[in-house]
Amino acid sequence: MPIYEYQCNECKDTFECLVFGKEEIICPGCQGKNVKRILSSCGFFSKGSGGETQKTSAGTSSCSGCSATSCSTCGG
Repeated sequence: MPIYEYQCNECKDTFECLVFGKEEIICPGCQGKNVKRILSSCGFFSKGSGGETQKTSAGTSSCSGCSATSCSTCGG
């Protein structure tokens, strides 16, 4: 049973939900039914130079001004 991340189109709340089959997803904040599934960031482990394991995330940013992992503003 997968856990998906959703955003409510009514109150803009973001939440995770364990999905069983084709059940209707309801926002826990406002009880709205107008929600959309959004792309979640994932965590993973990679080998750095020298063989040490580094925990990284696809949603982490190298600058504090945005959520992108690389852009012309931060030079990442």
